[in-house]
Amino acid sequence: MNKKDNKFSTKAIRAGTIRSQEQEHSEAMYLTSSFVFNSAKEASERFANPESGNVYSRFTNPSVKMFEERLAALENADRCVATSTGMSAILSCFMALCSKGDHVVVSKSIFGTTVQLFNNILKRWGLDITYVDLSNEDQWANSIQKNTKLFFVETPSNPLSELCDIQSLANLAHKHGIKLIVDNCFLTPALQKPLDLGADIIIHSATKYLDGQGRCLGGAVLGSSNDMKEVFAFLRSAGTTMSPFNAWVFLKGLETLKIRMDAHSRNALELATWLESLPSIERVFYPGLDSHPQFGLAKTQHSASGGVLSFNIRGSKKEAWNLIDSTNMLSITANLGDVKTTITHPATTTHSRLTQEERDAANIGDNLIRIAVGLEDVEDIKEDLKYLLK
Repeated sequence: MNKKDNKFSTKAIRAGTIRSQEQEHSEAMYLTSSFVFNSAKEASERFANPESGNVYSRFTNPSVKMFEERLAALENADRCVATSTGMSAILSCFMALCSKGDHVVVSKSIFGTTVQLFNNILKRWGLDITYVDLSNEDQWANSIQKNTKLFFVETPSNPLSELCDIQSLANLAHKHGIKLIVDNCFLTPALQKPLDLGADIIIHSATKYLDGQGRCLGGAVLGSSNDMKEVFAFLRSAGTTMSPFNAWVFLKGLETLKIRMDAHSRNALELATWLESLPSIERVFYPGLDSHPQFGLAKTQHSASGGVLSFNIRGSKKEAWNLIDSTNMLSITANLGDVKTTITHPATTTHSRLTQEERDAANIGDNLIRIAVGLEDVEDIKEDLKYLLK
């Protein structure tokens, strides 16, 4: 059987494996900064063409390469470039593909730090940015300029689980010679494959579900060979590099990705359904609920809705903080994608550096709480949220 024909779970375990002369079964970890050459001629050839072999771990390392090739196989991408964090993946992508004076259109519904990256750093380097509502395709179309280079979305979005129609937005982008970038962090290729729906580039924070146990920081950019050649060239010089140790951890995480994402989704759907039934809750945001305005799109675009949900508690910040502080088991942390359930108040954590106007535009209210549902027994998660039953 051609390796490309292997099913997802087989690729997650087998794809990209490099076996050394020691014939190890579990992939080796290559903790080295540099590599030795057999001759001056070989050294010269490697520096001229890193694809021919290892040079220096800033841009070539077997552990990182194994992770890149395995994730590329799962996303059906030509190539993956691994980076030090999810934010460095976004930075590397935009620095590699954009120039001063280019224009990009970005969803308003994105991670708060991503907004900071666009507004406080990339704008200073001459990038023109327009923000639009994620699901309003008319706004995307009306924002296109002659110099528009990229569209950027998170779908589902953080933290309100809003969706965009990837295929429709990709068609609009391609009609105008624009590339569509999709942050696939929340669902991973286990549940959603944006490239198969027409997207051009995928961004990952490997820190989240690709690791799955909250151990290491990392990111990834995936897409066509031509686009990734540019991203790799930026990484080679700028050093936004994934460490070999972290790459090995992520490689192990990929082996159980499908099992974990299915379990996260089951727990999240059950918890979201329970929350929706409580009088103390105004609204629950989760694409797996039939009350979600894009439930129909969710069913066609991904196989399950992942582990992240959010909700508005009746009241304001006081009530939201009281709920968070009442929990004993849930981890009060802004990270997500862990086997442990986490809870946070977006307005004062993940989106705290946005202005009030920006938070209002993104519908990040003071009574909003985000839960990244882990793999504990869901009845224990409900019990830890018993404050809501008062």
